[in-house]
Amino acid sequence: MSQNRSSAVMQQRSEPSDSLDDFPTPPWATRALCEWLKEFHPALRQQSCREPAANRGHMVEPPEEYFGTVLASDVHDYGIFFPVRDYLFGAAAELCRTDWTITNPPFRLAEQFIDRALELSDLGCAMLVRSAFLEGVGRYERLFSRRPPTTILQFSERVVMHKGRLAPDGSTATAYCWLVWEHACCGTSLQWISPCRKALERPGDYPQRLAEAQPTPADGLFGERGAS
Repeated sequence: MSQNRSSAVMQQRSEPSDSLDDFPTPPWATRALCEWLKEFHPALRQQSCREPAANRGHMVEPPEEYFGTVLASDVHDYGIFFPVRDYLFGAAAELCRTDWTITNPPFRLAEQFIDRALELSDLGCAMLVRSAFLEGVGRYERLFSRRPPTTILQFSERVVMHKGRLAPDGSTATAYCWLVWEHACCGTSLQWISPCRKALERPGDYPQRLAEAQPTPADGLFGERGAS
């Protein structure tokens, strides 16, 4: 039997209920958000940001290029030495407030992450979600009819995410967007993030690629390097 490759099926990203939803975010996708924020909030360097689902830190490093303070934690220890903290079900009083919260939340807990981020962020929050997250009567009634985002930033390029690893290659049928809530704004605007991956990728974004590019002893001093 051939695989069903319809658009609806290919855009699904189903995870078991106890899954960590481990899909690292390409750094360029977070920089795209930070560049957008910088246009409207030129004082980012004096502001703070939290990443409560920090994973291996790929969504922590880009905000550190823009914000004065970045706090990172995760419910699981990925060996990066971030504090292990349950963002949702721990006491809110144990979490200091920040100006912003920026994260790629576990899909099945995204609504709860949004609620908690709005509660603990003084200026606003941004969530990277599948564009299909905007659909659904239940989600509309629980979230969007009551607390709609102020800006929807739809990627014009595909953001490729791999389960359990960060890699620059591959393809995907899943579309992503940033949902931004700003406490000082009202209404909802839809904007597109123009093609920017090439401009926003940096050396060192993909550690595995760097490791593969290092010369081995057999290469000699001027031996051929690995793939760029």
